Parts: sequence; structure tokens; C-alpha cells
Amino acid sequence: MWFGSYDLLMRFWALIEPSLPSMVSVTPAQRGTFEPSSTVSRYLQPIDEMFMFLNYLALRLKQHDLADRFGVHQSTVSQIITTWSNFLYAVLGSVRIWMAVEKIREHLPAEFKDYADTTVILDCTELRCQCPSSPLLQSEVFSVYKSHCTLKGLLGVAPHGAVTFISPLYAGSISDKQIMRESGILSLLRPGMAIMVDRGFLVGDFVPCKIYRPPFLSGRSQMPVGEVRETQAIARLRVHVERLPLRLFGNINQLYTVACLLTNYENGPLVKAWTKKQGSTSAGLF
Repeated sequence: MWFGSYDLLMRFWALIEPSLPSMVSVTPAQRGTFEPSSTVSRYLQPIDEMFMFLNYLALRLKQHDLADRFGVHQSTVSQIITTWSNFLYAVLGSVRIWMAVEKIREHLPAEFKDYADTTVILDCTELRCQCPSSPLLQSEVFSVYKSHCTLKGLLGVAPHGAVTFISPLYAGSISDKQIMRESGILSLLRPGMAIMVDRGFLVGDFVPCKIYRPPFLSGRSQMPVGEVRETQAIARLRVHVERLPLRLFGNINQLYTVACLLTNYENGPLVKAWTKKQGSTSAGLF
């Protein structure tokens, strides 16, 4: 589940409950209309609807399975999922997640002492999707890297684990450079900041700040010891982004964004998970 305890779940509920009157419920798809939640017949209490939605995201449960578990029709499940993805997209998306440099430094983990000016760790993630029947659309969403049709998004995470940037999803054929230009992240970066990226993230010609990137081997038989250590250090720190739980279905842009934002409400930063292992997973990251 998204929350480490029942108490955290109820704290999250208390956070969003005041916004429930503004929720717009989606009627069954064949009607193609939206109605205020007060005019739509509710089969479950709002907190149970939210719990169903979280189960859908976190456990990858099918809609017919959720219908059986919650004792409602499958069309009701679909309605609830769409309604709550739109609602949480609006409520959580209204909170500014980009952090001031001073706040990032205030919460900087000790493991980042050699990269203390790091403002954000950036990585592109690709979500496998069904291939369209149109050859033109297939060419748009086909990812050479994944050898499949995908949607691609840029994610940013602060050194202490908080998600601080989420781009919209783009067709899988988009390059890292292009998504960097179009996502809006450049307007947030300033001289004096630093970003941490993957080895293949070649954006140094237009990014207005320092970049930490593992060195290339560049045809050499082996790396110098210093570069090997730098590669391993950055790999351990970049694992923040690589471990984000992206369990996404259906209403994709809303679900994708909500799933990423929900990680900020979990029990503690992602950094806790890997500091216990101290690099045991770094070997396979690049």
C-alpha cells in the first residue's frame, strides 16, 4: 500500500476531506457527462471510494476484482477510479512540490555531502502501452530503447526523496533532450544549482547549471579508480528515481501524476531503503 500505517492513511484522508464538496463525479462512460458529486447516487462512502482507488493503484487489481471485493457493479468501479484520479490530480496537483534550494540543503542526507549542491535527481521513465493499429501512431509511441510502444515522462526527486517535478507523458519516441526542453524543468533551474542524471542524459549544452553524470568508458579498457567510485556514488544516489512505484492504468496522465505525488505522503523518504544496503544494487543501474 501507499501508506506505512493506518495513522498515515487517516492523516492523508483528513488532508483531502475538506475538498470533497468540490469533487466532480463522472457518470457512466456511455453518458459522457459530468455531474457534481451531490447529484450522483453513491454506493460507497467517500473514504471507501478512496480506499478502492488506492487499491487499484497499489495492488494492480482488475476492475472486476474490485467490484467483487467492494460489492458494487464493475461500471461503478470504473466511475470511482476516473472520479478519484481527476479529484486527486486537482487536489494534490495544486500543492507546489518544487522546493527552494535552502529547504533542500536543510534536509540534505549525509550521503550527498560530496554533491551538496544537487537540487534535483532527474530521470526519464517509460510506461509500456498497447501498440496502436495505426502505423503512424505506432511510430510516434515506439521506443527504440524499450523496443515497444511506450509513454515517457520526466521525473525529478530531491536528494532526501521527495518528488519535486513531474512532467506530462509524451509519446515514447521523444528524446531525453526534447522532453527536457518541453517539460518546463529548465525554467526552474538556475546557475549555482546542480542536477544529477544518468550517463546517457546528454543535456549539458543547454542546461543552465552544473550536471553530475557518471563518466563514460569512451573506448577505454577500464575506468580510472576515481571515475569508478564516482560512477558507483552517483548510481547509489540516482536510485531514488529508479525505485518510484509506478503502478499505472487507464486514465493515464492523471493516474501517473497522482501515483508519483502519493509517494510524497508515504512513511519517510525513499533514501531509507537504500542506505541500509549501501550500494548493493548499484552494479546493475547503468
